[in-house]
Parts: sequence; structure tokens; C-alpha cells
Amino acid sequence: MERKKKAFERLLNIMDDLRAGCPWDKKQTFESLRNLTIEETYELADAILKEDLDGIKEEIGDLMLHMVFYAKIASETGEWDIADALDAVSEKLIGRHPHIYGDVEVADEAEVKRNWEKLKLKEGKKSVLGGVPDSMPALVKAYRMQEKTAQVGFDWDNPGDAWLKVEEEIGEFKEAMEQDMPLREKELEFGDILFSMINYARLIGIEPETALERVNQKFKKRFHYIEDNAPKPIEEMTLAEMDALWNDAKHQ
Repeated sequence: MERKKKAFERLLNIMDDLRAGCPWDKKQTFESLRNLTIEETYELADAILKEDLDGIKEEIGDLMLHMVFYAKIASETGEWDIADALDAVSEKLIGRHPHIYGDVEVADEAEVKRNWEKLKLKEGKKSVLGGVPDSMPALVKAYRMQEKTAQVGFDWDNPGDAWLKVEEEIGEFKEAMEQDMPLREKELEFGDILFSMINYARLIGIEPETALERVNQKFKKRFHYIEDNAPKPIEEMTLAEMDALWNDAKHQ
């Protein structure tokens, strides 16, 4: 524990030095750091999917630096500091885990999650969906909204019923296409398919963002194979020629 405290204290001291002496660090604000923090978060997500433990360690360090940076900026205005932020999250965790820090008994993980959402509402949250950021990517947002509403009982009884909804939405989208409805209507019907597919994935234990990203990486790898093995400039190749290399990539 002492080693961990010293490492964290070292980072705090370095942040003080940078904020006082580095022209770039002195200029940063909450807003200027925001996009950089998002980028670092995606880099951590990439490292996790690649099972790159050294990369995960590096990206966690980068994100920790950002958290310390935000706290340093806040402390300069006297609003709060890193200790306030850490104390706040500690109190929140204690309050939301009465089965650890109180006398509440829970049967399983599902009950823990249900209690978590109920406790948030007791704390003054106005909606079960209140903790889902508006700026979150749509696919992840859909999953989180479904996950949260499920904790208060708004959910399908079983995956089979959810799959019937997928088929229903596909039928409605086909109808929209056949009737050549306005683009916005087609867009909404297509969105309903995606939303219902995400719901079904959740119920069978698949995390859709991860599943899609794995397919993205697979597509990227196979297309790179086509580019690397193309006998002529790729823009001069026929689709059949590219398909042949694609099939080769599938067998590599």
C-alpha cells in the first residue's frame, strides 16, 4: 500500500510542476483536455480488445494523468481537489454497496445491479436513464439504456421474445423500403432493427460494441491482405479479383 501511495503522490507532484512550469500544461482547461481524454479512453479500449497487458497499463496511466489534471485545474479555483473527488466516490461506493458495508443481503449479481439503480433514485436521480451521457456513442448508449431499464423490470421475459421483436422490426423495415417511404422513416425503421438486435444480444450475453469492433478488426485485417497482395493497383482490380484475395485472407 505504501508503494501505491508514493506512486500516486509522485504523479501529483509532477502535475504541480508541469502546471507551474510547462507552457503547454499551463494553458490547458477542462474543455481543451476533453477530446484528448476521449482519445485516451479509446486507446485503452483498443488495448483491452487486443489483450495487450502492457498497453492497458500504459493507457491506464495516461487516463490517470488526465484525472489528476482535471483535479489540479479545479483546485486552482478553490472548487475542489483530488481528495474531494476520491472521498466522494468512496462515499458513493459505500452507500451503494449496503450488502458489503451494511446488513443487506443479496442473492446474486443481478440483485446487486437492481439495488444499485434503486439507490441512485433514492439519492435524488430523477430517472433511471439519468446516468447515460447524451454524447455516448449510439450503440453503447442503446445497450446501457436497455441494461438500466431492465434493472427496474422493463425487459423481455426471455431471448426468444426479443428475437421475435427483431423479426418484426425487419419486416417493418422491408415494408418501408417497398413503399419507398421518406428517408427519415426508413432511417427510423432501420434504427429499430439495430435497437432490437442490441436488446437480443444483451439477453444472450453478447456485448454488441465489442462484437462489432471485433468484426471491424477482422474486416480491416482482410482488406489489408488484399492491398498487400494485389497484383496491380487495387483501383484497377475487378470485384471478382478482390473477392479471390478476400477468400485467401479468410483461410490465412
